Amino acid sequence: MSAKLKIFLPGEKTALLLTAALIGLLTGVFILIFRKSVSAVHELIFMQGYTLLRISEGGWRTLLLPLLPMTGMVLLIPISLLFPGKVNGYGFTKFLRKVNLENGVIKAKNIFIKIAATALTIGTGNSAGVEGPIAQIGGAIGSQFGQRLRVSGVRMKVYVAAGCAAGVAGMFNAPIAGVFFAAEIVLLGTYEISSFSALVIASAMATVVSRAYYGEVSAFPIPPYHLINPFVELPLYTVMALLIGLLAVLHIRFFYFVRDRFAALRLHNQIKPIFGAFLVGSIGILFPQVMGDGYEYIAEVLAGKGVLPVMAALILLKSVATALTLGSGGAGGVFAPSLFIGAVIGGAFGSVAHSLLPEQTASPGAYATVGIGAFLAAATHAPMTAIFLLFEMTGNYLIIVPIMLTAILSTVTASKFYKDSIDTVDFTREGIDIHEGREVAVLKSIRVGKAITEDVDFISEMANINHLLELFSLADKSFYFPVVDYTGRMVGVVSLQDVKTILHDEEQRCCYLVGAICSRDLITLTPDHNLFDAMQLFDIKGLEEIPVVESMEDKWVLGMLKRRDVIELYNREVLKRGIREKAEDIRILCASA
Repeated sequence: MSAKLKIFLPGEKTALLLTAALIGLLTGVFILIFRKSVSAVHELIFMQGYTLLRISEGGWRTLLLPLLPMTGMVLLIPISLLFPGKVNGYGFTKFLRKVNLENGVIKAKNIFIKIAATALTIGTGNSAGVEGPIAQIGGAIGSQFGQRLRVSGVRMKVYVAAGCAAGVAGMFNAPIAGVFFAAEIVLLGTYEISSFSALVIASAMATVVSRAYYGEVSAFPIPPYHLINPFVELPLYTVMALLIGLLAVLHIRFFYFVRDRFAALRLHNQIKPIFGAFLVGSIGILFPQVMGDGYEYIAEVLAGKGVLPVMAALILLKSVATALTLGSGGAGGVFAPSLFIGAVIGGAFGSVAHSLLPEQTASPGAYATVGIGAFLAAATHAPMTAIFLLFEMTGNYLIIVPIMLTAILSTVTASKFYKDSIDTVDFTREGIDIHEGREVAVLKSIRVGKAITEDVDFISEMANINHLLELFSLADKSFYFPVVDYTGRMVGVVSLQDVKTILHDEEQRCCYLVGAICSRDLITLTPDHNLFDAMQLFDIKGLEEIPVVESMEDKWVLGMLKRRDVIELYNREVLKRGIREKAEDIRILCASA
């Protein structure tokens, strides 16, 4: 290609932004399709079924309500059988694994699976949210662009995150919140300026599409917000933030408790979602507000129309309904339920505060508005997303102070009592710290037993220093030796540093025993420890070698773990995984060609 022609081609950064714009526009189109699908299912199955069964007449007919969400789960069975492992349950954790720990390759069929499965779940009245699935749909669109353009793994991650940003931005008509959702939750706070620009462009384009069709309206109407008396209300918001942080921890723990119970339940996997839908519908007989995404009731609470006893009950019941839906195998996200729970907590708290201090406090709807952001921040550990979401939805600068205060305090409180967000529990259960990235995941996947040098010299605690020096002179690049007692068990470790003070004193070298100068503050590992644990000890203690013993109780020396061996094994593992991922990328590209 001639130099003159190259001048007219876009550079790498320009190409990135153009691609991000296309991702945003296409995601915006799929948002419309997605929302139409949910509405169509709701109208055809839930509303028509509600009329057909004459549930509105009351009496015994209200007991037929569970049939509607159960119908949705019955219709989910063919999709679940056709695409095993792709449909049932809360799928955002698997999505984060794809983006941050794997190659970010997501097949196009996932777009249509998410649309169909989520529409059947939420449209028929099961309790879940649409935001997680639409983020995954946007991410799949971004991945498709990355696959077609054959980009690197780093660039693929940016394209996927751009699609996620576009999905949330278009759904909430909140472009800045979409950007921070992708940055905080999808990219886990690890991004560069170039990738941030891509998130901004994609988010803006999706918002343009959404506003062109729906107009400049928020997901639900936010009433005017006023801070009546800062000296009274800010302390109240602080108390509410602490309460929300604790309730968010209970919500997360209960969510996974229910999922674990359903996993252990002796029912066919295709029956479990139907049973979960029956339980949700049964709750809905008395509290219909828990069904679906709950946006209509959120609007009522924000308008100050919530009733205190009902809101207090719904704090628990919405959490239960969501856990039942997703824990049993329904499809959807936890974003909308978090908004719902935050609204009713804030509404209930505000009702009490306003009844006690009517002249000093704003309406309960104002507290419900702030509660939305605070609970979302605490549940997802993403305060910036919550802050900007509320700011964009209200368009009111006055809300910034209380939402900043409550979002940060609730997140800190939740993190203090439970380090995981609702998206990272599974990673912790597997011993993976998703926030520390791929490198840590690799180190945690390799056991110490795979890296130790088994041909190890050790010395008796009864040996003299001259014997030790002879051992040092014969050792090959080893400056640490385990010290054992008469039974052969390790009692300490001795290094060249320990003998420096008596190195030039022949009398002391003859008289001193190794047991007198060795360090008995034992730092050991077992073969079952992982290399991440080992590297932490290397760094914290400043060591180059660590003895590996059979167990912490029975300290038979098995070998020595050396820092250089850990680094070498890590590099080999990363190389092997890179080759496997590259081969998988090529296979997928060939299959899609």
